[in-house]
Amino acid sequence: MKNYLISGLLSASVLLSACNFNGGGRPLMGGDISRQGSQKEMSQRQETTVVANDGGDGLTRDSLELPALRPQSGEHILRREAYTVSYDKATRLPRWVAWRLTAEHTDGEYGRQGLKFAEDEDVAKPRATDGDYYNSGYDRGHMCPSADCKWSEEAQRQSFLFTNACPQNHGLNAGDWNEMEQQCRSWAQDYGCLYVACGPILYKGRHKTIGRNRVVVPEAFFKVVLCMEGKPKAIGFIYKNTSGNRPKSSYVNTVDEVERITGIDFFAALPDDIEAKVEAEATPGDWGIK
Repeated sequence: MKNYLISGLLSASVLLSACNFNGGGRPLMGGDISRQGSQKEMSQRQETTVVANDGGDGLTRDSLELPALRPQSGEHILRREAYTVSYDKATRLPRWVAWRLTAEHTDGEYGRQGLKFAEDEDVAKPRATDGDYYNSGYDRGHMCPSADCKWSEEAQRQSFLFTNACPQNHGLNAGDWNEMEQQCRSWAQDYGCLYVACGPILYKGRHKTIGRNRVVVPEAFFKVVLCMEGKPKAIGFIYKNTSGNRPKSSYVNTVDEVERITGIDFFAALPDDIEAKVEAEATPGDWGIK
């Protein structure tokens, strides 16, 4: 399910050490992009590109977590300190949020105390606001978690932008979804590095909306995780936007299945043979999941 041509200079050893590159896994992309960071940081990011462009669209990739970009779709790519967002202006939601999670980024001094969700002025109105969520019955559900952004004051602040949030059932947000966020941080500590992407799932038909700006309420959420430390492996999860208390194994899906449901091509920067293998398999025991 990929269209990218892998550079002949790229080797498996480079991929296996990708988490050690400078630049924090931030993407280099063309198209409709909001960029954050200094010129020096941009230069560092350019040096970390590990995959050549796909043969004509001008896109380059330096982050294994990034799904395949679709420049012809008009998707709005927002680059943040800790994560990247593909924003959908029609739903007022992220289509996906992707980030590289290292062991060093699982803790830090910058907590969420005193922070509130804020409008993202990098996207056009109408856009999600705090008023849309007020008395809606839904939580302001982080996609890239606040606790994954404690390593940087700016990353923590940006985690509270509404382009990184979806209307989420409180029982899910505070329960099984939160447990998976904690599990990912535990894996990052164990393996040293993970590549993560998550976002809303919208099934066919009419969708519930909240607020004056008609923010769409997802029917479900996905999360996919890739580990390149040791033997490459990946796993996917799908959560209905309802409360519940179920074992993590009950949410497991292959990445291929998550791709089928969402229409998103994950981990497109991987060589074809590795991508095909890891996306077709989802073995909970390999991840310590029961």
